[in-house]
Amino acid sequence: MFRFGEKGDRKTISNMNPIVLAFVGDAVYSLFVREKLVFGSDCKTGELNKLATSYVKATAQAEFIKEIMPLLTEEELAVFKRGRNAKKPSKSKSASVAEYNMSTGFEAVLGYLYMSGDYERLNIILNKGKE
Repeated sequence: MFRFGEKGDRKTISNMNPIVLAFVGDAVYSLFVREKLVFGSDCKTGELNKLATSYVKATAQAEFIKEIMPLLTEEELAVFKRGRNAKKPSKSKSASVAEYNMSTGFEAVLGYLYMSGDYERLNIILNKGKE
């Protein structure tokens, strides 16, 4: 039986397709942003959705990864580069190719950390090292 949030071994996870890691990382980041907004504001759902979209869009993620790049370990940087350089099944409608590639790399790192069960490291990165 599969359990939500089940931890996998890093070797298996680091060998996963980076687009698959980004698929998971996209959901992780979306949930993080939504929780942060809900606990940090008194907005109605329509406004929360607009705010969440402004954080999770590819252009914003590309800026975020640029800010946290110095925080990444060698292992995380390798996952980022694999995600950034991977052939994507789709293209972004509102971001440049470079921004979309950066955001995919960012999401791959988040997916990698989440699937590895390294929630402490995930929180450090998502809070830009403010631990």
